[in-house]
Amino acid sequence: MTRDYQLGLYEKAMPSTLTWREKLEAAKAAGFDYVEMSIDETDAKLARLTMGEAEKEEIRSAIQATGIPFGSICLSGHRKYPFGDPDPEKQARSMEIMEGAVKLAAELGIRTIQLAGYDVYYDEGTEKTREDFARNLKRATLLAARGGVQLGFETMETPFMDTVEKAMHYVEQVQSPYLGVYPDSGNLTNASLLYGKSVEEDLETGRGHIVAVHLKETVPGKYREIPFGTGHVDFATVAKKAWALGVRRFVGEFWYLEGQDWKKELAFANDFLRRYLDGAQGL
Repeated sequence: MTRDYQLGLYEKAMPSTLTWREKLEAAKAAGFDYVEMSIDETDAKLARLTMGEAEKEEIRSAIQATGIPFGSICLSGHRKYPFGDPDPEKQARSMEIMEGAVKLAAELGIRTIQLAGYDVYYDEGTEKTREDFARNLKRATLLAARGGVQLGFETMETPFMDTVEKAMHYVEQVQSPYLGVYPDSGNLTNASLLYGKSVEEDLETGRGHIVAVHLKETVPGKYREIPFGTGHVDFATVAKKAWALGVRRFVGEFWYLEGQDWKKELAFANDFLRRYLDGAQGL
């Protein structure tokens, strides 16, 4: 059976205590094709943007030894330092983070960076925060273009960018092949209840610009840590529509929880998601 798609694993589905190689080995053992690296707003994760050559070489060696790459970066560090932050110093930090992420991706052979679709997160959005967001987004896209790295907006859990249609507003403004949309199936499903527009219809608005899809479970009003199969996401429809739109890269997004049999959870998630992806391919 030849699969014409790749299914990645969100790094936070595994214990943070694992080494780079152990994470890749665990993903491979569970049946995933690659791992999506997390660079969130914590100091420990943001420090990855300035890691030394020895650690980069450790990652390259782990990839070579396991045959499993880090295929994308989930860059949620902009939640703390967003492009539209009212504080000029935090805006400057947001661009440092962006430049560091593109550089790290290029050096490790990572092709895609998922951007958090926030103008601000901890502050109230204004016309000024939206203007600054758009201006810094254009700068960020040029950094990505220089590095040859694809950017894709995650559809979020806040009204600023919780649909593909809203993300496309900025994609169309920037007009670059290096900026697209990287939707989250769970967030879109919750948004569909708010706006009365189906997930399928919303995905259609991103035709030609969807770089990958996060496969995540949700329930109405809740966006994290919902086990696969216990929520309201219609994975069959999401997979079928994404496939029809030419999407061939997917990431299972879920979280490691203390005390769980996490290796069993990885294997279950892989089997669960491939059932729908294989169905979309017609296998």
